[in-house]
Amino acid sequence: MNSVIRQAAFRRNFSSNSIVNGFTGAVGNTPLIYLKGLSEKTGVHVYGKAEFQNPGGSVKDRAALGVVLDAEERGLLKAGGTVVEGTAGNTGIGLAHVCRARGYKCVIYMPNTQSQEKIDLLKMLGADVRPVPAVAYENPANYNHQARDYAKDLPNAIWTDQFDNTANANAHYTSTGPEIWEQTQGELDGFICATGTGGTLAGVGKYLKEKSRGKTQVWLADPPGSVLTSYISSGGKLTERSGSSITEGIGQGRITNNLGTFINDVSGAFTVSDDKSIRMLYELLDSEGLYMGASSALNVVAAVELGLKLGKGSKVATILCDGAYRYQSRLFSRQWLESKDLLNGIPSELQKYIVLD
Repeated sequence: MNSVIRQAAFRRNFSSNSIVNGFTGAVGNTPLIYLKGLSEKTGVHVYGKAEFQNPGGSVKDRAALGVVLDAEERGLLKAGGTVVEGTAGNTGIGLAHVCRARGYKCVIYMPNTQSQEKIDLLKMLGADVRPVPAVAYENPANYNHQARDYAKDLPNAIWTDQFDNTANANAHYTSTGPEIWEQTQGELDGFICATGTGGTLAGVGKYLKEKSRGKTQVWLADPPGSVLTSYISSGGKLTERSGSSITEGIGQGRITNNLGTFINDVSGAFTVSDDKSIRMLYELLDSEGLYMGASSALNVVAAVELGLKLGKGSKVATILCDGAYRYQSRLFSRQWLESKDLLNGIPSELQKYIVLD
């Protein structure tokens, strides 16, 4: 599986207009964007891995393909089988794409609090979408547990288990990490991103640490309401999760198996407030022409802050997870921004982009 993902990624060559084999061949080998305006403003060289250019529109295409290929290699999934996952976001979309491309049925359990737009998109991609009441992870009726139990009783089916299936992190170790290393020619002082499943941070971080022989620092960025910053800064004490964030798909109340493969090698962590993330979201649009979601904006804030910690002129990379298209009805709504007490944090000269009531 590792070689399949990596070979597919490196066969893409933007300069030669190369042809790839279907959806799965188009996953990976995304550009690394130098954020010129932001870098000149801060004195830090900031790079964003353009994961929104994956064919399914997000970084989760890599994990989706990775867990499916791993199941195929291990003989757990055969032709005509069913892929089941509990997900509220981009992993489900990535899996729906991969299943269509490889001929599998796709069943997605998700909290019934999710937007109709997400449900409609998954259905358009051929997924069997099953919204269930939103309850805590500890509750047996949690959407993740329902997905697991459904797959268990179905022949030729897998529960992809995105949080604890380490094929997720391995997909990033064999593709995203090597891409960033080669794109920066090994000259990288730091890498930082937020985590949900932990797959991206763990896979990329492990590869960069190995290749740089520890020179590249790998940090974790956290949204409000996540416990990971306190876990790392306290030396491994899990606190009770409290608070919330406007970001989606990131932050955790526990150490997943994916994150667990690398957590002891994380150089440090810090939390990025929602007001900083929303301001950066608008700044990226204005100065870089990049239409990013809130988690991508949080990652860029974190990359700048890490670069300043490491010193002017340092080189730091992060992940541009997805675009704002799936969130625009909120992120560019004056009413929504006011309801979250975020409107005043956006500079007046950038409020021209708030075009929705």
